Amino acid sequence: MLSEKYSHISDKELLEHFYADSNNEWLGILLERYTFLLLGVCMKYLKSEEEAKDAVQQIFLKAITELGKYKVDYIKSWLYMVAKNHCLMKLRDKHIIVSADEQRDLTAQESDKQSIIEKEATLTYLEMALEELNQEQKTCVTLFYLQKRSYQEIADHTGYSLLQVKSHIQNGKRNLKMLVEKKMKQA
Repeated sequence: MLSEKYSHISDKELLEHFYADSNNEWLGILLERYTFLLLGVCMKYLKSEEEAKDAVQQIFLKAITELGKYKVDYIKSWLYMVAKNHCLMKLRDKHIIVSADEQRDLTAQESDKQSIIEKEATLTYLEMALEELNQEQKTCVTLFYLQKRSYQEIADHTGYSLLQVKSHIQNGKRNLKMLVEKKMKQA
């Protein structure tokens, strides 16, 4: 496998190599690393292994064409978003005319899909907003909410006092909320 030979090279470095020399081998290594992630995302939405496998291939093709045009810093989150959007488009395309009972079921499913889309959008805005926090807030919020660390563990890890940790988390949470609301209004 290619990935074992290049496992010591980070995603960021592989992307830098790809952008430097446009060699698709670098991209192939990256895509191989995330094949199972993409398959899992596609299975979650499409509920069919065959459709999911087809979708992953289409996502790979999109990645090959799009990454040559645009600079991406975080390949994992970019691939996840491409996969999610691809699957949601496939689900929308499947919308067909059916009986009244089935139509009610589809309406309920569409409502669920809309809810999922809204939650995914909120998560995307949250991810973008997290990057806009100052470093102290970003570090403390990430350690507390995403890595489930205690105040004391965060203080030990960062060198901040317990009061500083609590303050950074509280202010970071408030700032995240404001940033997400601002991004949602702009959308």
